[in-house]
This record gives sequence, C-alpha cells and structure tokens, in this order.
Amino acid sequence: MSQDPEADLVRACQSSEPHALEGVFRELYERFKDRIYNVCYRITGNPTDALDASQETFGILFRRIGEFRFQSRFSSWVYRIAVNASIDLRRRSHARPATSLDAVREARHAGAARIDFPDPSVEMPSHAASRHELEDEIQRAIDRLTPKLRAIIVLRYNEQLSYDEIAETLQISLGTVKSRLSRAHDALDRELTPVLDKHYLG
Repeated sequence: MSQDPEADLVRACQSSEPHALEGVFRELYERFKDRIYNVCYRITGNPTDALDASQETFGILFRRIGEFRFQSRFSSWVYRIAVNASIDLRRRSHARPATSLDAVREARHAGAARIDFPDPSVEMPSHAASRHELEDEIQRAIDRLTPKLRAIIVLRYNEQLSYDEIAETLQISLGTVKSRLSRAHDALDRELTPVLDKHYLG
C-alpha cells in the first residue's frame, strides 16, 4: 500500500493525551468534513439526515481512533463508517417523506456535492433551467436506488474511488463491487433513458 497521507495525523491522535486529542483531531476533521457530508447526503438523500450521519461518523472516529491499525487506508475506514452510518440512519428514518427539490437545492448551497455538468461562462436562463431540471431528475433516480447501490455510485463517481478502493472501503470483493456497479448502472439506465431522450431530443 502506498504511504497513507493521513498516517502521521492518525498516529498523533493515537499518541495524544486525552486533554489534547480534540485539538489534534481537529485537523483530521477539517480534511474530511466536506467529503463525509457529501457522502452522507448522497446516501441519505436528506440534508438533516446527512448532518446527523456526518456527526455520528466523526463521533465514532473520535472515540475509536485508537483502534485503527493501518491495515487499510485511513480514508477507507472513514468512508466505511460514513456509509454504514448513512445506511443505518436511512433505514431508521425510512418513513421520512422524500426530500423536496427545495431541500435538495438548499443542501447544494450548504456545500453538498452535486453531479457536475458543463457550466459555460454565459448561459441563457432557459438553458440553465433545463440543466437544473435534468440534474434534479438524475438525483431523483439515484435516490431511488437501494442504499448499497447508492453507496457504490457515490464512492465511484462522486468520490472517484477506484474499484480496489471501493472494495477496501466496503470490505467486499472486487467481483461484488463490479456486480453492484453493473446493477446500479442498469437501474439508472432504466430510470434515465426516457428522461435523457426527452431532454436531448425534445
């Protein structure tokens, strides 16, 4: 495994006295806070749940940092905790109403990652509206995936992890990663083909 960029910080946390741990942990928090919120938001589909899952993730990291044994990348461990926290929270709040588009846009303004589209320096209002409509349709399709398939999509395309990194993060085989990605692609194709045809063919 290549040198883990967080290894020195993790070791500093592990060797810190309890009264000094919070200050040392702060730098790890700053490195990961945006990425973790984005992952949690993409999996829960709800800004409130994403914040709760993010807080739970960092709470677990703070309490269990001493248990990390450097057998995987630290980032893989962090992502694993965030994915599990998000899936567990989504299951617990299964009855929560679907996120409105206003809430989705509010989360974007708060810093949640979104699917990237070309963003020309000059864009007609009608084109901008059409682009946002398509983006909303794609997000709704992702929201309808099962939590496990959504996690695969988020880690692969939002976080741009390799297949090997996803396998390490989720502690599943490379074959399972490929299988889940294939199932997610098939599901998104079924959902989005009519939408894309309408958008591009009019």
